[in-house]
Amino acid sequence: MQLDFHIRKTLQSGARVFALDVRLQAQAQRVVIAGPSGSGKSQTLKGLAGLLRPDAGHVRIDGQTLYDSQQGIFMPPQARRLAYVFQDYALFAHLNVRQNIAFALARGWLNPRRSARHAAVEYWIEAFELGPLAHQYPHELSGGQRQRTALARALVAQPRALLLDEPFAALDADLRLTMRAELDALQRRLQVPMVLITHDPQDVALFGEQVLRLHEGQVQATD
Repeated sequence: MQLDFHIRKTLQSGARVFALDVRLQAQAQRVVIAGPSGSGKSQTLKGLAGLLRPDAGHVRIDGQTLYDSQQGIFMPPQARRLAYVFQDYALFAHLNVRQNIAFALARGWLNPRRSARHAAVEYWIEAFELGPLAHQYPHELSGGQRQRTALARALVAQPRALLLDEPFAALDADLRLTMRAELDALQRRLQVPMVLITHDPQDVALFGEQVLRLHEGQVQATD
């Protein structure tokens, strides 16, 4: 994946002003954006996804311009073919596992029917060993099962890249080790590019083919 971005954004909360000014050029399948809480990791990831509109800069992936302030280009999130996996997984509580995964393929405002079957959905249900859980709801799942459901929903739409917001932060220590290994194996098998944000050095060590380190909205180092 060729990733080239420069994101500038001024955010204000009360009297506090946060200035984000982050840039990176990378040729890598795994990019990690690392830094402490409040360093601007999530805002940067949202800028890539189109969930936050920068004040200035550009975002290009594999030569395609998704955002360029000088050219007046802003591609909406749904057109970018980037799958954003939120830290809390953002599963729909009223939909079961199969429906949650199928939602990524749904058009309009209608929820996928409980009885609906789609070949791509069934493929990812099997790939993530979610078959016995397909009719269960998010509150009935473990943390690892919720994460697998969220990843399946992200991948079913065949994105050009995965954007992962602290994917292991909500898991206990033992499950974190297991899910970290699962994601590592999955990415190697599928060769889907990913951008992952984290404050955990173990995530950086495993996934950091290219690492962007942030501090207070600025680039501290790249390695």
